[in-house]
Amino acid sequence: MAALAKGGRTNLLGFILRLAARLPFLFIAGRLYGPAELGRFASAVIIVEVSAMLCTIGEKRGLAQRLSDEPDVAEGGRPPPAVIADGLLLATIAGGLAAICLWLVPAPMFPSGDFSRWDRLLVLAIPALALTEIVLAAQAYRFDIAATVRARAVVEPWTISIMAAVLWFVLPDSGLALAYLSSIYAALLTALIPYSRSYGLPRGWRPSLSRSKRLVARGSPLAAADAIEWGTRRLDIFILGLFAVPAAVGIYYVAQQVASLPQKLKTSFEPILGPVLTRKLAEKDYAGIAKQVCQVGFWITAAQAGVSLALGIPGEAIMGIVGPGFVGGNGALAFLLLAEVVAATAVVSESALVYVARLRNLWLSIATIVLQGGLTVTAMLVADAYDLPGSWRAALAAACLMVALAAASLAKATLLGRILGHMVNNWRWALVWAALVATAVGQIAIRLPEWAELVFGIPMILAAYGWVIWRRGFGPEDRVLFTRKLAKEAEADSTEPLESPKPLRGPDPL
Repeated sequence: MAALAKGGRTNLLGFILRLAARLPFLFIAGRLYGPAELGRFASAVIIVEVSAMLCTIGEKRGLAQRLSDEPDVAEGGRPPPAVIADGLLLATIAGGLAAICLWLVPAPMFPSGDFSRWDRLLVLAIPALALTEIVLAAQAYRFDIAATVRARAVVEPWTISIMAAVLWFVLPDSGLALAYLSSIYAALLTALIPYSRSYGLPRGWRPSLSRSKRLVARGSPLAAADAIEWGTRRLDIFILGLFAVPAAVGIYYVAQQVASLPQKLKTSFEPILGPVLTRKLAEKDYAGIAKQVCQVGFWITAAQAGVSLALGIPGEAIMGIVGPGFVGGNGALAFLLLAEVVAATAVVSESALVYVARLRNLWLSIATIVLQGGLTVTAMLVADAYDLPGSWRAALAAACLMVALAAASLAKATLLGRILGHMVNNWRWALVWAALVATAVGQIAIRLPEWAELVFGIPMILAAYGWVIWRRGFGPEDRVLFTRKLAKEAEADSTEPLESPKPLRGPDPL
């Protein structure tokens, strides 16, 4: 619990820093480049990022289990740098092949056929993204969440914001692509520095075809689940791009970027939750796993609900910052924010399912994205039949995502509860009371001038919500998240060499 709380506190700071850096990028992209250019950029980035997720070979979450399974060096096991090197090598090869394929056939990235030679360079981000995920996962195994904060919450967003502004004067048609590419490699370099200090070079390591085959076989279900979980947040953009003009896609992309800010709160615990759960599984403490999943699930749900209310109630003012043409995306923003709240249960449940029922978790993930795709296509066909405007299409796509994620949360929590023999439920009625109070305060905030609505309204909503949650929702164990009395204990655990527990024997690995 100390490790979870310490990791959550560290990455919560990262969320605030990411928020401070992401809004300038949206302002620059919306005001300087416009909705159409932003929509074209969004469509390309979807394919790049989902390709990179597949190229990690599941090491984003599977690395913690591989390191835990490896015997000590004294018992004939390999040192951690050698274990990690296998994944890095495969990710580099897979990322390079994916980049070559998309370079030769760029149509998936640019379905409209409109792109420049500079836009095509986006494929170079694929291997860098895959390597960054693995390196940060290795740092998280040693409870170094600060590395993720620096790379993902400081360097990456600020680099893309600054470079987008600078490149607009040089390449106004392709500046976003090059700014994105710069931010990805800057984040990789930032992640490699602490990694090299923690693990060093894999001395004596040699590539092995047999080990690579085992890693691919073991990691493919995880890679697919990661890609599908990520893809549920991007499939709507892809389908919307097929049924709407690029400007509508650009508006939706901005709404999604704002809505993704509370989504990042789950990453406050995701990097640290995996290593903690692998240790609990080694001890066969299923009651402890269920308790920690419920605890972290409530933390994430409570935080996401508060941020979603603070961003959703003054949604028109927030979208208006990016540009007057983006205000129509307020409806999509509301549904996207709600989708992130209902998805919290699925997120924490999957953190355990990938270790105890990875194939069944994969099938549930596939069912989720199929459901989302079917609902979204149906909604777009209805929009075509009634000739609905782009803002309505965007809102429908977001609503379909919300329904699919709600179904996934229910299914994954039920499955995990049956496997562990303990109920998995992060719902507390205090969430309702806090939301009602925050909404009442928000009605006052939206009657202020637009600048005051943002400067004073958002903190007012967050303060009202937080006060009720603290008084009515948080118990003694929840308050550990905001205390530091156990910080030294967690810090001591993170600095000691991590002894590899016995191989995991969780219930029903399929």
